[in-house]
Amino acid sequence: MADSTKKNILTYSGLKKLQEELEDLRVVKRKEIAAKIKEAREQGDLSENAEYDAAKEEQGHIEKRIEEIEKILKNAEVVDEDEMDYKTINVGCTVKVQDKDTKEEFEFSLVGSTEANSLENKISNESPLGHALIGSKVGKTIKFETPMGECKYKVIEIRKN
Repeated sequence: MADSTKKNILTYSGLKKLQEELEDLRVVKRKEIAAKIKEAREQGDLSENAEYDAAKEEQGHIEKRIEEIEKILKNAEVVDEDEMDYKTINVGCTVKVQDKDTKEEFEFSLVGSTEANSLENKISNESPLGHALIGSKVGKTIKFETPMGECKYKVIEIRKN
């Protein structure tokens, strides 16, 4: 039977960031929450102990995040940015594009979906824009759909993250 588990495409920096977060959750956060739970238990009756309930809820969030990261890392496929030619767009590239209508320029990094973060200008390869850009070269105009309608961007530059 074929393994149908989806691969999580990560850049090397994305991999490192997740590994560091996992280490922090396992080593630091688990100890902190265990101490909070112990303190709350020492207050007596747990049936009406808001601190205990909050600590147990936080513990659940921490354990869930640990499980999520472990699953991502188990199915990770790391992009080797040193082997890329940067003539065509792929995960791991930083891309500069120009809106064909407004002439406004945008720059962002193309990353796997688990690393995507619009506040850091990291666009998922699975987004409409990311999907349209994959395989494109400098000078190519790409089209993609948004809730506001069709957008057209011209690729101006491709470089290493």
